[in-house]
Amino acid sequence: MEPTRPLPAISGRGAPTNLRPTRTGSLDRAADGDWLDTAEDIDGTAPALRTTVTVEHPRTIIARNNSPDIGFDRSINPYRGCEHGCIYCFARPTHAFHDLSPGLDFESRLFAKPDAAALLRGELAKRGYVPAPLAIGTNTDGYQPIEREWGVTRAVVEVLAETRHPLIVTTKSDRILRDIDLLADMARDNLVGVAISVTTLDPAVARTLEPRAPHPKRRLAAIRKLIDAGVPTQVNISPIIPAITAHEIEAIMAAAAEAGAIRASYILLRLPHEVAPLFRAWLDAHYPDRAAKVIHMVQDIRGGRDNDPDYFSRMKGRGVWAQLIRTRVKRAAREHGLDKSFPPLRSDLFRPPERDGQMELF
Repeated sequence: MEPTRPLPAISGRGAPTNLRPTRTGSLDRAADGDWLDTAEDIDGTAPALRTTVTVEHPRTIIARNNSPDIGFDRSINPYRGCEHGCIYCFARPTHAFHDLSPGLDFESRLFAKPDAAALLRGELAKRGYVPAPLAIGTNTDGYQPIEREWGVTRAVVEVLAETRHPLIVTTKSDRILRDIDLLADMARDNLVGVAISVTTLDPAVARTLEPRAPHPKRRLAAIRKLIDAGVPTQVNISPIIPAITAHEIEAIMAAAAEAGAIRASYILLRLPHEVAPLFRAWLDAHYPDRAAKVIHMVQDIRGGRDNDPDYFSRMKGRGVWAQLIRTRVKRAAREHGLDKSFPPLRSDLFRPPERDGQMELF
């Protein structure tokens, strides 16, 4: 039997394949030499993959969680899917619940929630609502390219600023600077904290790893501008990928400190569900010389598996390699002054929005 050939990389996209979701009954069709595998030879190259956006009308917008290893219990996702196309994105498997591929579909067949701000206003106005930091960007990036046209994230932030509700933003896009007026206003009352993700400083690596995310230099420049505007901002080195980006830990720390970041955090590469075969295909396309080594190191960090879903260890890993990375991160953070605590966000300034056009009487 001939060895399987690596799938070719697709320019401008992260996933080299449209792997079907195997957990929902739709099975992927591997290349097996039948006529479908020669369709390109007959019909020619397929047209360029275009991004489409479908409007979604959810009934609620605040998602709740009880995870003990993250610092918030509620979040908002203005979009489903993410055009940044980061091959490592742990949110990719969520597209399977729509019977769409966690591969190319995740980064090209997107969903927008234009009712998000109105839904948020209604939920914040409910009697008995207790404010606590609300996160944006923890699943898919609220400042991905389609935010330029749709503006769903800005509308949500406007409601949070109006009601003086605490907010945590995680993004890898300098598009967040468009909302610096709202964020600076909230920062004056200790209502907001921002994390900018920088995975690599190498633009060549970034182009394949996270093909439609802004250049690393633009993200570092965004840190500087947010800090200058008084918005507390940290660098998130996420994910750290063994044998691909791990050697850059100290350099990213130094660059983030130069940009003014107040602290640093990190997450080790996670490969849940369909992310694992997609990441393997990406390695075969871009790093065939070290693909086996990378997977071996990932499995060493994850207790012999591709992924460790257990609380606490899922973020930081286990074993010798994980401990080595943890030590390097702590040492570099201390050296560059990035080991400070993030300022606590206030919840006592919250003022509920109007209910059906009426202010609360009591």
